[in-house]
Amino acid sequence: MEQQQPATQFPRDIYTEPEPDPNTLANLGPLTALAGIWTGSAGHDVSPKEDGPEAEAYIEHAEFQPIDAQTNGPQIFYGLRYHLRIVKPDDVETFHDQVGYWLWEPSTGALIQTLTIPRGLTAMATGRAKADDRIFRLEAVRGSENNGIVDNPFLQHAFKTLRYGIEVTVHDDGSWSYELETVLEVLGKPEPFSHTDRNTMRKIGEPTPNPTALAAMKAQAEAAVESVVEAAVEAVAATGKATDKATGTGTEAGTEPA
Repeated sequence: MEQQQPATQFPRDIYTEPEPDPNTLANLGPLTALAGIWTGSAGHDVSPKEDGPEAEAYIEHAEFQPIDAQTNGPQIFYGLRYHLRIVKPDDVETFHDQVGYWLWEPSTGALIQTLTIPRGLTAMATGRAKADDRIFRLEAVRGSENNGIVDNPFLQHAFKTLRYGIEVTVHDDGSWSYELETVLEVLGKPEPFSHTDRNTMRKIGEPTPNPTALAAMKAQAEAAVESVVEAAVEAVAATGKATDKATGTGTEAGTEPA
């Protein structure tokens, strides 16, 4: 289903930008659970072949790293840049490679997934979710101006993608899983084909804070060090004055030599 926000919901001022929070990891809403480095060893793919559907297992490695907040005038997104690579068991050749962004707009709950694969296909899937949602779904549809799909001429001729949908579920143990369906119009086949993928992802590494968050952390650390140094200098000075007073030295009246 095509996703579109009515123009009447947009502000009159399309230029003034808000001041974003530098810490993207604190503002990802439902995408928070995806941040990090992941592996999934139980992937299951069903794809079209000349003799019919073929089911295959796959292993997946994925990274989801926070980016600085992005603004379009008053609109603000917090998001993750991702790269996933898939191989078949006991194989090193790339079975599937994909890059893109996951974005969340806190003010509206809008979710966006952009995806590009090196077979000449790009799509933008959209959906909505609240900050604490643990299940969310996004969809892209061929022909849409808002959540559309484009691919190279051969794919349009032989394996045209009509629809793409992904549902993500976050689990209590910190893992998350997805179910993905890509509806294809395959040359010579009377009915569209449902190409499906699913996997469960388990964390093997933490995300790296985004650049503005790192800069803010550095500034806070430097300010803390400066504060400690100032306090230490003041303490030394106070100790010196106390020692001078106790020993009768210093520059107070009556202590200077005649």
